[in-house]
Amino acid sequence: MQLPAEAVEHTALIEVVRLSGLPAGRDDPYPGTVVAHWSGNDVSTALSLMASLPGSEQHRCGFAPGWSVRAYDEHLGEALFEAAFCFTCHEVRMRGTAVPPAPSTQFFDPDSSPARTLLSLFRRAQE
Repeated sequence: MQLPAEAVEHTALIEVVRLSGLPAGRDDPYPGTVVAHWSGNDVSTALSLMASLPGSEQHRCGFAPGWSVRAYDEHLGEALFEAAFCFTCHEVRMRGTAVPPAPSTQFFDPDSSPARTLLSLFRRAQE
């Protein structure tokens, strides 16, 4: 998966969000409950897993993401990027101040080891 390089370099905190729906507007964040805040090594691990997600073909499900991550720099202002993951249709949608239009929609293999590990981390964060 292609991540915005500048954002990766400056990410100091990641919010893990259990999503409850789709955004009301184009610039609104995905609605849901923040279940965890990751910093330090947890940020490095999460970004590394996301960057290593292998590509996949799109599988139609209507895009019903269950999880999102929001990356912030040390100032904790507006999110550098938000990535919403649908493990059913193999799609991740990214947006934010550091996201160029080209990689905003990507497809990943949810059965890959990095994807299974990432999903496990999301689920553990919710506990």
